[in-house]
This record gives sequence, structure tokens and C-alpha cells, in this order.
Amino acid sequence: MAAQDRPQIYLVAPPDLDLEVFPDRLARVLDGVDVACLRFGLATADADRIGRAADGLRAIAHERDVAIVVETHLLVAERHGLDGVHLTDGARTVREARKALGADAIVGAFCGVTRHEGMNAGEAGADYVAFGPVGETLLGGAARADRDLFAWWSEMIEVPVVAEGGLTAALVAELAPVADFLGIGPEIWGAEDPLAALRALLAPLG
Repeated sequence: MAAQDRPQIYLVAPPDLDLEVFPDRLARVLDGVDVACLRFGLATADADRIGRAADGLRAIAHERDVAIVVETHLLVAERHGLDGVHLTDGARTVREARKALGADAIVGAFCGVTRHEGMNAGEAGADYVAFGPVGETLLGGAARADRDLFAWWSEMIEVPVVAEGGLTAALVAELAPVADFLGIGPEIWGAEDPLAALRALLAPLG
């Protein structure tokens, strides 16, 4: 696949990461594959733990010129020198986030499978929108974001688009021509060797 057609990698950290173990696993992945952005969001309300994760992951990402965004927490992004925020409620808080973080921050929005929500997020000032899931996930019978959605978006809308949720090598091959980023996380972190798992997933890109 030509370099200009190859989607960039948008890496998603696990919500239950172990701060004693995960940073080394992350560093190995970032050293082995070009990654454009790292996202994290912990399944905890413990502000101290979130802050320590933000500082630790930011150091690893920024040493490698990888942008880092946090799910939802505007204050964490501000206080810990992160590059921005990933919003999980579609277009609803994009303007608020942009106002709080400023013009230079990354503001992304997850918009499920809804074209209209994605358009609203883009109009509100989102730097990217994410659609998903694109494949089988733990959510089971959730609606899917299919290739037609990404094909339409890439043709009609200039805002970059992330495909995420249940990616397989076959879906990578299918979505690569119509997605700007591939959001990958749960697909690799359960593997003994996440870097090898990521490389296998990306094999169709050549």
C-alpha cells in the first residue's frame, strides 16, 4: 500500500493498565511501530491514579514524538501536559472542550455509527471523529460502523476519521483505503507479545 494511502495508528491503552508493567509494554510497541497518537482512559475515579498514569504515559509518548490524549478529563489534559482530549459523547461537549483547552489542543469525538453525530462534531471543531465498533467486540450485538460509512466520510468530509472497535487483519485491509487512522487497543494488549500482535494485525498494509 502506498504511504499516502496508509492509515496512521491510533493506539488505545487498556482501561485497567498496571502502572508497574504497562509502561514497558507500551514503550516496546511504540519503538517497534510508528504510532501517531496514544489514548488512555482508566476505569477508575481515583484522581491520583489517573494523574500518575497521565504523567507516566506522557513521558513515554512524548519521548517518541507521539501525541497523547485522555478520555473525557479536560482537567487531566490541562494539568498534566497532555496534547488533548478524546470525548465519548459525540458532538455534545466538543465546543466546551475546545474553549477550555484552546485552539492548539487535540479534541476528538467518538460518534458511534452515526454520520450525523460525526458531522455535528466536525462542525463544532473536532480535530477527528471516531466511528465504531467496526467488528466483533465484547458489546456483542451492537450496531456496526461499516465500510460504506467510512467511504462516504472520506469522500465528503475533510475531518480525519478513526476506525476502531474489533479490528481484524481482514477489516484492516477493508478499511485502510477509507480511514485516516486505525484505533487499536484491546486487539493486542491481551497478547503475550503486543508488538507481534500489532504487526500481525497490520500485515495487510504491507
